[in-house]
Amino acid sequence: MYAFILKSIFVSIMISITNISVSFSGTDLFKDISFLINPRDRIGLVGKNGVGKSTLLNIIAGKNTNHKGDVIASEGRTIGYLPQEIKINSSKSIINEALEAFAEVLKLQQEIDQLNKEIETRTDYTSDDYAELLNTFSEKHDQLNNMGGESIRGDAEKVLKGLGFSNEDLDRPIGEFSGGWQMRVELSKLLLKKPDLLLLDEPTNHLDIESILWLENFLINYPGAIMMVSHDKMFLDNITNRTIEIVFGKTYDYGVNYSKYLTLREERYEQQMAAFNNQQKFIEQQERTIERFRAKATKAKQAQSMMKKLDKLDRIEVDEMDTSAINFHFPPAPRSGDVVVSADSLNKSYGEAEILKNVKFDIKRKEKVAFVGKNGEGKTTMIKMIVGEEKYTGTLKIGHNVIVGYYAQLQEKTLDEEKTVYKTIEDIATGDWVKEYKIRGLLGSFLFGAEDIDKKVKVLSGGEKSRLALAKLLLSPINLLILDEPTNHLDISAKEVLKNALVKYDGALIAVSHDREFLQDLTDRTFEFKNKNIREHLGSINDFLAKYEAETFRDFEASGKQDNSDKKENSSQKNDYQKNKEYNKQLKKLERSVAQLEKEISDLETSIAELEEKMQDPELYKDKKAFQETVDRHTLQKENVGQRMKEWEQKLQELETLKPDE
Repeated sequence: MYAFILKSIFVSIMISITNISVSFSGTDLFKDISFLINPRDRIGLVGKNGVGKSTLLNIIAGKNTNHKGDVIASEGRTIGYLPQEIKINSSKSIINEALEAFAEVLKLQQEIDQLNKEIETRTDYTSDDYAELLNTFSEKHDQLNNMGGESIRGDAEKVLKGLGFSNEDLDRPIGEFSGGWQMRVELSKLLLKKPDLLLLDEPTNHLDIESILWLENFLINYPGAIMMVSHDKMFLDNITNRTIEIVFGKTYDYGVNYSKYLTLREERYEQQMAAFNNQQKFIEQQERTIERFRAKATKAKQAQSMMKKLDKLDRIEVDEMDTSAINFHFPPAPRSGDVVVSADSLNKSYGEAEILKNVKFDIKRKEKVAFVGKNGEGKTTMIKMIVGEEKYTGTLKIGHNVIVGYYAQLQEKTLDEEKTVYKTIEDIATGDWVKEYKIRGLLGSFLFGAEDIDKKVKVLSGGEKSRLALAKLLLSPINLLILDEPTNHLDISAKEVLKNALVKYDGALIAVSHDREFLQDLTDRTFEFKNKNIREHLGSINDFLAKYEAETFRDFEASGKQDNSDKKENSSQKNDYQKNKEYNKQLKKLERSVAQLEKEISDLETSIAELEEKMQDPELYKDKKAFQETVDRHTLQKENVGQRMKEWEQKLQELETLKPDE
């Protein structure tokens, strides 16, 4: 019986990561980290840029052996790994490259074809050799059927189309496609292999929203385990059920998705701080008592006893929180002409494929514009035309005294991978502004320490390359900043720092991004790329999405809805009695719900404040059971407040959405 239980436990544990330690130049990246990966886990691996997320994936995948500790997989378990970047040197077509995922099946098909040719040429139908040949052919054919060999092309086409390839693309050579599209092919091969554990490092970086939604659904239904690094909060929330955080070389394991992890992490830290502060007060009180007792001969023995108890006390430790953050601001923008970019009768085609037709627009000095639209509608193409990387017909003018700063979506095109971090900046560091900033100071502001500046660009993580590319933008004053998906490799805190710097930036800005939170309150005009042209929308990105009745870019890009602003205006003029009656009823119901939730939140916050005051009492710590009950109740009340707040925000949003129709 015990043997059966042990065997069951072993089978349920798919991969064991035990005491993994990694050091670079004498500095620990990891120190004795351990955790288990189970067959149906959906793990989000999180932490700031540079903490070692990609390194850990490499170790688990067996690509990095420069470490201490063990990675042990159960017998027969397979691991598939998608890195952030990969270079494919292949002359095969897209479909044939994807079919490489079925190497065993293809080999078996070749063997069957060879056997078939041999059978056709044989005439010794009654011989034992011929019977053995037929038997081998039958066995191989059965094996092929069991492996799904008859459907591999259909499976490959399905995955490739889900990741954005058209029927026409499938027979084109992979070398004709950009690095981002080649990454999609590599992802398709990995998904088709169906390993027991998928390791994905920023899988959405090169995908448009439709492909992200397809991949999201695929991964939700994936039969194996998944461990991924991603800075897409919604993607993580919709797929993961477990979050492992890396902080200062240690890991913290939470059995929840990303959003819930953020709440639990904050609560854990608050509880630890409360317990730590209470214990410190208790220790200080005991030490004062000991000092008083020492002064009295009659109390000396008691003081000695108290000291021994204090020495044996289990000291509460507070988890380290990584508060490091990039810190920068853009230099003042030199004055330019009133119009920084203008287009008239602008056209762009690739062969017979027409991308943009008869486009006309102006972007003025200090104006901040968002480029939005589905993948393939011409956003990045337009940027490349503006910076001179693509040819066009028609008129496209850069204004007087305009100095362009360009952040490309693929950083390998703007960074020399053979240079060091320091050399990358040194080679273009000119001017008084740079001299004042100092190169090491500039790199330090972007979290490149003394141990990082001599690293070559090619060994940097995606996030580190993004930070270095941002640092380059500060090396000369610019008045037109163009950013193509700048948040792809940046962690949450780095996104916020970049956004704050852009809000204060006093030049013109063009930003391509799928990140609504990043664009909100940053841009004041939106260019929608659709049907080979551009439609301009005044106002913030929220104003733009509201016209499409969309909450997020996912909703907007996946829905294909039409702009409903005119429709809303017409419908608001209707005065149907029954509709008004139903509207008023719904409005009052929502107002009552909002008021009730506000009261409940207020009562819960009062209760939490009382519990927190109670937790500050040193006497409470003496009764461990009472202390734990108080902490548990505090945690429950915080969860209740969080739940009520979500309900309140939802009802309030419904109320605000309803009111404009009055």
